Amino acid sequence: MAPPNSAQHDAGQPSTLRLTPQLMGRLKPSKIFKNAVEPTPPPSPSPSSPRPPNVNPRQITGISFDDRGDQVITAGEDETFRLYSCKTAKRVHSFLVVKTLYSKKYGVDLPRFTHKNTAIVHASTKEDDTVRYHSLHDNKYLQYFKGHKDRVISLEVSPVDDGFMSGSLDKTVRLWDLRSPYCRGLLNLPATPIVAYDTSGLVFAVAVNHYSRVLLYDVANFEKAPFLVITLDDPTLSLISYPPRGIFMTSLSFSSNGKYLLVGCSGDAHYVLDAFEGHLLAKLEGHVGLERKKLTQPQGIEPERGISGEEVSWTPDSKFVVGGSLDGRICIWDLQNLPTKTGPVDLKEPPLRLQPIARLDGHPGPSRCVRFNPRLGMMCSAGLELAFWLPGNEADPDEAAKELLRRKAASS
Repeated sequence: MAPPNSAQHDAGQPSTLRLTPQLMGRLKPSKIFKNAVEPTPPPSPSPSSPRPPNVNPRQITGISFDDRGDQVITAGEDETFRLYSCKTAKRVHSFLVVKTLYSKKYGVDLPRFTHKNTAIVHASTKEDDTVRYHSLHDNKYLQYFKGHKDRVISLEVSPVDDGFMSGSLDKTVRLWDLRSPYCRGLLNLPATPIVAYDTSGLVFAVAVNHYSRVLLYDVANFEKAPFLVITLDDPTLSLISYPPRGIFMTSLSFSSNGKYLLVGCSGDAHYVLDAFEGHLLAKLEGHVGLERKKLTQPQGIEPERGISGEEVSWTPDSKFVVGGSLDGRICIWDLQNLPTKTGPVDLKEPPLRLQPIARLDGHPGPSRCVRFNPRLGMMCSAGLELAFWLPGNEADPDEAAKELLRRKAASS
């Protein structure tokens, strides 16, 4: 993994940066974009005018890196998507807003780079539930993928070809190809699905909420039954309340080595599963779930999706998981010593309970989206603002210190 230095990167011989617990704990905000989302318009002073439907501060709802890690794109509740450069030159940090684009008619969510760094697919938030293929270079739509009858809440691009998947509140998963507007595969599920590809592109997973199941399919034979059905059952939940509170899954992602499946949840725990047999290996704790929008809101009896969904992800070496929290901290979990389990799955066997090895301060408000760059030694977090994180000796200490002082003064 290379540090974000364009001179090295463009030369084709990036130096390798090995991620260690010490380095992960030294990550600091190097650049914070305070205007990454347009503010919510104030209510109209006229009593006859309707109050804006969203009076909460607007936030970034999704982020995605391109394959090379050179760019990151964000989508926000202000119906814009913004493209940023992740490169730096000669240790002078030059993270830039490359382009701001608008989707006022359709809204934008779940931006995902295709294998071209000039094009994305994204979900819509209004008008209809179409998935749209957009050229960032020309600022025009290349294709429309119609078929869903409700909002798309999960969208992933195949790591190896032009295929992609979408999961919707209409309880279906649709498989697509960028070269055709027609759905090439349809799965009807009993509840809301969340989707993910493994790194080979040969397998995909579907999490089915309310049934606590994760289904694994062969991409070439998706019309057949899943070849593995995993039950997500956490016996430690009964130690907290009885009956135990349910689990609401909001994201799925395979580790790059293909061994593990990370299940992101809206509550105060995420889970790591064995991707081959389905054993529950670890429970990630120590953060505040993004099921609620504010810390002052009470937690309900039934789990909800809330504002979570993109706040937890792997580092590219499969050694760590980075995740957001409602209190704004970024949590780092070390997964290098996971247990090995074989044989029949025992649903009553408790998982290894892991606390973060670091809780990083510096992100304003709930850290709603957290992603590690796939190629460069940097991390992004997003919510009310967008932050680029680098190891302590790479970050700009003056800017980081000033930002922390500003936040302390604002909160006092």
